[in-house]
Amino acid sequence: MDFDFFMHRAIELAKKGKGHVNPNPLVGAVIVKNGKIIGEGYHEKYGELHAERNAIANCSESAEDATIFVTLEPCCHYGKTPPCTQAIIENKIARVVIGSKDPNPKVAGKGIEILKNAGIEVVEGVLQEECDQMNDVFFHYITTNMPFVAMKYAMTMDGKIATYTGKSQWITGEKARQAVQESRNRYSSIMVGVGTVCTDDPLLTCRTEGGRNPIRVVCDTNLSIPLSSKIVETAKDVPTIIVCSFVDDEKMVILKNKGCEVKVLPQEDGHVSLRETMKYLAGKNIDSVFLEGGGVLNFSAIKSGLVHKAEVYIAPKIFGGRDAKTPVEGEGVEEVDMGYYFEKPKVTLIGDDVLLEYYKKKGAADVYGHS
Repeated sequence: MDFDFFMHRAIELAKKGKGHVNPNPLVGAVIVKNGKIIGEGYHEKYGELHAERNAIANCSESAEDATIFVTLEPCCHYGKTPPCTQAIIENKIARVVIGSKDPNPKVAGKGIEILKNAGIEVVEGVLQEECDQMNDVFFHYITTNMPFVAMKYAMTMDGKIATYTGKSQWITGEKARQAVQESRNRYSSIMVGVGTVCTDDPLLTCRTEGGRNPIRVVCDTNLSIPLSSKIVETAKDVPTIIVCSFVDDEKMVILKNKGCEVKVLPQEDGHVSLRETMKYLAGKNIDSVFLEGGGVLNFSAIKSGLVHKAEVYIAPKIFGGRDAKTPVEGEGVEEVDMGYYFEKPKVTLIGDDVLLEYYKKKGAADVYGHS
């Protein structure tokens, strides 16, 4: 039996849940009997049946003595749905092939142990790297109780995110911009600084068919966001959180009446604390943040040790300009070896643009001691 083939199919199914299962993981399952697929399923929506139960429900014949391929260790606890280990045992499935172990303390190997104790053969680690990477958000959130932060920016070949006059639309092509929309669908929230709101007046919504809008988070230390901005005007339709350190009772009432949630948090280095912001978002079950800020916010997030992944789009053009903005500003570092290190590069061609994806290097402390 070609284990990789069937696990690849399970991964394809799992990815269909992007944007709909947070803060749960993406999971796909394929049931194989006598060399053919008799059932498939994936976790379609938070609170609904898990992949294994959906696959069993979709079986064209009995799953007895079959093999189930599942991208993540089956759950063994009662949550919003019953344990998947129970369904596997009750349907007399003979073998379970697993991609990733579940780091959730409620599972963490217990699901595998229950299956083995029931006499079921368990095969672990099939396409584990692919399965792990697919759930980078879930793995981080469930083990740290802090959101996974992906920093995205688009720049020219000479590292500019705008012309010297401040014009920035559009740097990349249409296909790359569509890829960004897919990321907006994947991550639970999208974060910008108030400077971006004032300069670009963005909507920060997801314009992907079948997608869902991320929760919009605006870092606005002095609560200076324009009441006429598109974000404020559409806050009753798209969940919007404004984090600030300045109390303006009158403006806060207006913002709340327009549908915004306003949260006052402490300052750090003269700006609303990003670390406290992340803690607050985690408390609201927000497992991930898509950071689309400007250079100042980007550097603050990196400096605070909060960025876990970088999604960098490079357009085949050059702006030039000594005063043209760059994607990461702030005070920067003093020495070459004091830089913030990333690893595991992935390069994707999207139309005429290039997408570079990197993960923060594990175990490497940055200049300010965060790891």
